[in-house]
Amino acid sequence: MSSINVPTREEVSPANQAIFDKLKAGIGMVPNLYATLAHSEHALGNYLAFQNAKSSITGKAREVVNLVVSQVNECEYCLAAHTVIGRKAGFTEEQILEIRGGRASFDAKLDALARLVKDIAVRRGHAQAPLVDAFLVAGWTQEHLVDTIVAIGDKVVTNYLHGVTRVPVDFPAAPKLPQ
Repeated sequence: MSSINVPTREEVSPANQAIFDKLKAGIGMVPNLYATLAHSEHALGNYLAFQNAKSSITGKAREVVNLVVSQVNECEYCLAAHTVIGRKAGFTEEQILEIRGGRASFDAKLDALARLVKDIAVRRGHAQAPLVDAFLVAGWTQEHLVDTIVAIGDKVVTNYLHGVTRVPVDFPAAPKLPQ
């Protein structure tokens, strides 16, 4: 499969140039997947607003969602990026691999989240009731449930974007899961 080009700052709209400048100032780079969104006049700004919106699913919990969904969707770009982010959030290499497999045995609450997220992603939104119940019993709320689904949607957007565009991954490759 061929990839589309990653636009440079000079090739995008003035609004997207301003976003590129903010990204470069904030994280030191414009990730290729974000730059790809800038092919659209509105997609990059809309996506970043969606991704950065207030949520009850933050920090380590958000990275659990990102890693599980990216693994289910086999997105090498997002797995690479979120492996780096997951380390910064405090997960070990072993924990990241376990999370990608849909479990987090080291933390009962994150385990319930990982198991539910994997089920939602694999079953395309049709979660099994016992996993929803286990999520709630583990201490998550209905607000968390709704925000988890929104976070899954966020990650699906970038997983699909990379799956279609195949833009070069500009993060260190994520290790393969053990068989």
